[in-house]
Amino acid sequence: MYISITGSKNNQDVYIKQSYRKENGKTSSHIYRKLGKLNDLLEQFSGDRDKMMAWAKEEAKKETELYNQRNGKVTVSFSQAACIPMNEVRSFNVGYLFLQTLCTQLRLDKICRTIKSRHKFKYDLNAILTDLVYARILSPASKLGSYDYCQTLLEPPKYSLQDVYRALSVIAEESDLIQSELYKNSNFLHPRDKRILYYDCTNYYFEIEEESGSKRYGKSKEHRPNPIVTMGLFMDTDGIPLAFDIFPGNQNEQTTLRPLETKILQDFNCSEFIFCSDAGLGSASNRHVNSKGIRSYIITHTLKKLKKEDRDIALNPTQFRKAGSDRFIDLRTLDETEEEVFNAIYYKEIPIVTGEMDETLIVTYSPKYKAYQRKIRAHQIERAEKLIAMPGRKRKGKNQNDPMRFVKKTSVTQDGEIAEKNVYDLDREQIQKEEMYDGFYAVITNLEGDINEIIKINKQRWEIEENFRIMKTEFGARPVYVRRDDRIKAHFMTCYISLLLYRLLEKKIAKNYTSRQILETLRSMQMTLLNTASGYIPSYKRTELTDTLHKTFNFRTDYEFITKSSMRTIIKNTKQLKTEIPKK
Repeated sequence: MYISITGSKNNQDVYIKQSYRKENGKTSSHIYRKLGKLNDLLEQFSGDRDKMMAWAKEEAKKETELYNQRNGKVTVSFSQAACIPMNEVRSFNVGYLFLQTLCTQLRLDKICRTIKSRHKFKYDLNAILTDLVYARILSPASKLGSYDYCQTLLEPPKYSLQDVYRALSVIAEESDLIQSELYKNSNFLHPRDKRILYYDCTNYYFEIEEESGSKRYGKSKEHRPNPIVTMGLFMDTDGIPLAFDIFPGNQNEQTTLRPLETKILQDFNCSEFIFCSDAGLGSASNRHVNSKGIRSYIITHTLKKLKKEDRDIALNPTQFRKAGSDRFIDLRTLDETEEEVFNAIYYKEIPIVTGEMDETLIVTYSPKYKAYQRKIRAHQIERAEKLIAMPGRKRKGKNQNDPMRFVKKTSVTQDGEIAEKNVYDLDREQIQKEEMYDGFYAVITNLEGDINEIIKINKQRWEIEENFRIMKTEFGARPVYVRRDDRIKAHFMTCYISLLLYRLLEKKIAKNYTSRQILETLRSMQMTLLNTASGYIPSYKRTELTDTLHKTFNFRTDYEFITKSSMRTIIKNTKQLKTEIPKK
């Protein structure tokens, strides 16, 4: 490879070019890598052309060495009589290298050095924290299970399991610092959009029965009879997690917002934003707080809990508008079999004046949403009918989607006498009550302006639910296996960082892959060590997604053979920030 400078006098480019021989035997060349504009490069080297050329030639030399390492032919000898060494690991995951690159770009090592300067410990905190994150994404398990899994990474742990448990206390104590620094540093990877902040809560259960510390009996979202803790999570406009905190399982969710929001205002330099959340977290006091200064809010609102007069206005089919039009529409006149009508959204605005805040209730109607709700209910009614036909005791569950809510029990005969047995039947009245709300959705806001934009903002709230789903299912965040409050906090810190890495990875590859596809691909990327003297061969399937990952992160693990030295170079590069041209 060699250096080539081409272009007009005042607009020249510096390239690394590679020579090659065509099939007809003639030699040619192609551009291998562009180093930059000549004038820009000269400026970086204070106009010294010799120094600039020396640097460029060194870059060409490095690229030549790497190319030769990757493309050289190898011969590996094996013996049919020799057994593989006892207890030697030969299969290694390399999917973590993409995550390691992101951790490097997030300056996580610098954050850990800052923490170390404030504590007295000798273990490698960065290695422990990043390994816990890699294991959470690639093979969710207990801390012991994670430690064991990390033995199968190309870089096995050099710390002890006891160091892991010691580190958990430090991670918990420095949770606020880690979050604020990760937020600042994440802007290097993807500029953070703070215009809209989404907030929601969920809870996580423990497979124990005794309460202690933050592990308390509360309203479980999974209806489990176990102590729980509550997580409050903020998400930015792009669906990337912003901050979190852990609260006792018996604490009212509405009270979790204030302390976490205060931390965001102070540590994240967020003062102007639209707060978006669901009805359970949009109490009058929380709305009042987010109406101060240059803040505003969009909160989902339950139509069933409206005052009768307001509910009657909301459900009245007149005075609706189609999104993007000022013409009034009567919903009863719509032909919902037409595709355009079926996919459209209709809305009406209802002023809400309470004396303290001037708010607007925006009621939307979607034929498509109505059809979805009725489809779900039809399945539930079908299950209810099967339950009625089944012998044995019947009782209503606590879940609002329990089909037993459509089952009516009659214990008195028509003449008023006590019946000898209970009679079960479909509760038609309950079904009709629910059908009244089919297709309708409402938000309450203090924003004025584009209704379409308000609807769009609220519609994106599903992403925070998706974040919780990923943590609970893909990352196995529950059940929680640690018991002490500090270790619980540290556990969720690793889950939070895992989620942050995953969302940033999504943004970098910029392709429409599902979370399942991305995670299964990373988990499947295994390399097989042929023997200790040679190198590795990929033992995973090359796909469009693996190609995208390699192109995005600028290294490849899918060559037929990779020497141990080449693999060490790849590992080294994932731990280094991109080399910058020296500045004058």
